[in-house]
Amino acid sequence: MLIRQIEKFLEETAMPSTKFGRLAAHDPRFVLDLRNGRTPRARTRTRIERFMNQYRETADAL
Repeated sequence: MLIRQIEKFLEETAMPSTKFGRLAAHDPRFVLDLRNGRTPRARTRTRIERFMNQYRETADAL
């Protein structure tokens, strides 16, 4: 599930959920909405997964 991937990402990066939502989905309530049962569209899921992968790659490069 996407929310599990996001929760793991937030824990690994110590990023607040609202910051993640702003950066990844342009919606500070995105993670809260997912926690409350929101189901993202396939394109949104792909965009979020791409954001997390790129963020990790950038952090690993530093």
